[in-house]
Amino acid sequence: MLKSFAERFRSRERLLGTFVKTPTSHACEILGEVGMDFAIIDQEHAPIGRSALDQMLLGCRASGLAGLVRVPSPGDVLCALDTGAAGVLVPHVHGAERARQVVAAARYRGGERGFSNTNRAGAYGGRGMHDHIARQDRDILVLAMIEDAVALDHLDGILATAGLDGIFIGQGDLTVSMGAESARAPVVRDAVARILAAARQAGKPVCIMVGDVQGATAFEAQGASAFVVSNDQGLMRQGAVRLVDDFRTMPTPAEGTR
Repeated sequence: MLKSFAERFRSRERLLGTFVKTPTSHACEILGEVGMDFAIIDQEHAPIGRSALDQMLLGCRASGLAGLVRVPSPGDVLCALDTGAAGVLVPHVHGAERARQVVAAARYRGGERGFSNTNRAGAYGGRGMHDHIARQDRDILVLAMIEDAVALDHLDGILATAGLDGIFIGQGDLTVSMGAESARAPVVRDAVARILAAARQAGKPVCIMVGDVQGATAFEAQGASAFVVSNDQGLMRQGAVRLVDDFRTMPTPAEGTR
């Protein structure tokens, strides 16, 4: 029997994903077709409403791609999960109380998630109440984004939160929060290493954004197992830039051969 994405994440398989910012199902379908493990649909920083989210998660399902959703706040968790998300990332989890709020919004047992099984997550009523509750609490991931300097003083409490599956280290916001010039600044590198060490100690998987295989290799040695590279718009832009550059360097045909 194939493992669920949640099982693969929790067992720290090496996983590859990207952010999706374009409100259409097609990018998710393409990413799944080429073999990516997951996509993070970005409702925090992209113009993605509920209807678009519904179509994007359908695209994920069509191509066998695990569709996670970066929601703007804990109040947006319910819609993402009912629509069929494989999990949620909640930004700016800076303390244990915030982590508990995130988990409560996502979990039925021991949480506060409002019940409905007449949606994609519940097979449109095809799963009974108890089966739906058990499946959702077992198969969806709840990830806290660690991206604030203040969170560094509360890592143990955040990571000890029952029902929290893992963390995503937000290096961009962490860099801004610490007033550093870039994510390569020593103060940021030290902070990321500290977060990774705390996650290892707590036994929590880590997802992190990287630029390439070399970056992923370095973070994997420190305990990270899920890697996010770029986003759908960035990947399209990179491909378009390469194409334009290639055509600009085409040799000019000899006179009279046109």
